[in-house]
Amino acid sequence: MNFFKNPDWLNQFQYPFATFDEIPAEVFDSVNMDLDRIQSKSPLVSIVIAAWNEEVNILKCIASLSKMKTTIPFEIVVVNNNSSDQTQKTLDRLNIKSLFEEVQGCGPARQLGQENALGQYILMGDADCLYPDCWLDEMISVLSLPEVVCVYGRYSFISEPGYPRWKLSIFELMKDIIAEFRHVNRPYFNAYGMSMGYIREYGLKVGFIKINRRGEDGQLCLDLMKYGKIKQVKAKKARTWTGIRTLRLDGSISGALIIRFFKELRRFFYNLHSRLPENKKP
Repeated sequence: MNFFKNPDWLNQFQYPFATFDEIPAEVFDSVNMDLDRIQSKSPLVSIVIAAWNEEVNILKCIASLSKMKTTIPFEIVVVNNNSSDQTQKTLDRLNIKSLFEEVQGCGPARQLGQENALGQYILMGDADCLYPDCWLDEMISVLSLPEVVCVYGRYSFISEPGYPRWKLSIFELMKDIIAEFRHVNRPYFNAYGMSMGYIREYGLKVGFIKINRRGEDGQLCLDLMKYGKIKQVKAKKARTWTGIRTLRLDGSISGALIIRFFKELRRFFYNLHSRLPENKKP
């Protein structure tokens, strides 16, 4: 991973379109050609994505997934989580399985997705993320190990003006170090739906939170621990890449890094001394 610039492979998915209406037909045709080539009607893996008001981002995401270099049969399932923009129009133009969930929240959307998936394994992704062509293979190589029931990957931010890659790299390094300590006793706190996988059989048994609440991914990971081990996928080349929308909420890049540093530090010390949720008495 380059410390000073985004990886070159991201460039092919950085479309200049702001709305669905601006996307030319040939872009859909090109992505669909790859989707028809790579997807299987008898998948071992189902990639499930929840999308809310992502009419352009979901195209970028699916385009990146269509470039997977793998021999593992897979399908892509996208759940439109009651979007108010033209997300559904984008999905209708793509050769993927598209579902609609009226109840707002990633939990209900991902539950519908896994219920309609065909794969033995579920890989979860986010609509505003881009995935390297080795992502599926790297995730499944760990998820298919004996006694492993759930895996999660690492992620990086796509730099933009005002958010230089070197500053983002420092934050990501800090985040990864803290995740290493947290994985020892509480790996579910590291599990984010942007890059996470699990065995579908057990995911259906525990289910997702059915209300609009954050943390449905970590909760699922916690509930899955009764069935097996949680593993981290550490390969640098398999990192998921996402935009900086959440960082912008904290203001400048320096402000965002400071806020998140102390937030992670407080969480680390809390986790160090508090009782594990799975060991608490009823």
